[in-house]
Amino acid sequence: MITKSYFKGRYVVQHQLFEGRPTLVFLHDSLGCVQLWRNFPELLAQATQCNILMYDRLGYGLSAPMEDYIRPVNYMELEALLLDELLTHYQIEQRILFGHSDGGTIALILASLFPGSILLTLAEAAHIFVEPVTLQGVQEAMIAYETTDLAARLQKYHGDKVDTLFKAWTLTWTRPDYRDWNIAYLLVNIQSPLLFIQGADDEYGSLKQVSETINKPKGIAEQFILPGIGHTPHKEAPEKVLAAAAAFINRQLI
Repeated sequence: MITKSYFKGRYVVQHQLFEGRPTLVFLHDSLGCVQLWRNFPELLAQATQCNILMYDRLGYGLSAPMEDYIRPVNYMELEALLLDELLTHYQIEQRILFGHSDGGTIALILASLFPGSILLTLAEAAHIFVEPVTLQGVQEAMIAYETTDLAARLQKYHGDKVDTLFKAWTLTWTRPDYRDWNIAYLLVNIQSPLLFIQGADDEYGSLKQVSETINKPKGIAEQFILPGIGHTPHKEAPEKVLAAAAAFINRQLI
């Protein structure tokens, strides 16, 4: 059964597929939304016999607009707190997080802040600190937004909210006061088994993001590195990511 609803302006989609089984919680990237996950959530749910919850953060997809594009430095920490509130509202108790990019960061923060409430954490191309390659990637995206059809392609999914969300992403990450943002200190609190998925050629982050993450938790922390793959492994190498994610989840749930 598929249900669609709103929570504090956030568009929420749930697939109740397997009674009594955990829920895969999908957290989109800085330009993403529910629709842009395509069929990956359904494929992973079937491979693991899990349910699905996806949502659009405020200002994305079918959610309500952001009030302003100016974000506080700790905006992803605040998003993690909101996510815990959302999952509690929908009575999601068996939580498996799968987050991409900013969504991966939010997943790591949530697993750090509420370690006892998370079964498993899968972080794909997550950021835990700001790197020169990250800023270069953002600056190149800003150029592409002005010189290509990127804005029009994003508008298809975000409507007239697209300029605000793009500014929120790019102007936050390139602000001088954001250069010192770092969540590494939180990661020692993660108790749930963790899988970090990363493309070796990620245009927004180096493999240091991986190594500096998986050496922090006291429990199980694994990595899955894909040579020749960029920032979106689940789209660039869907079969490999699906197989690795499903194997990790199924192994940990035994």
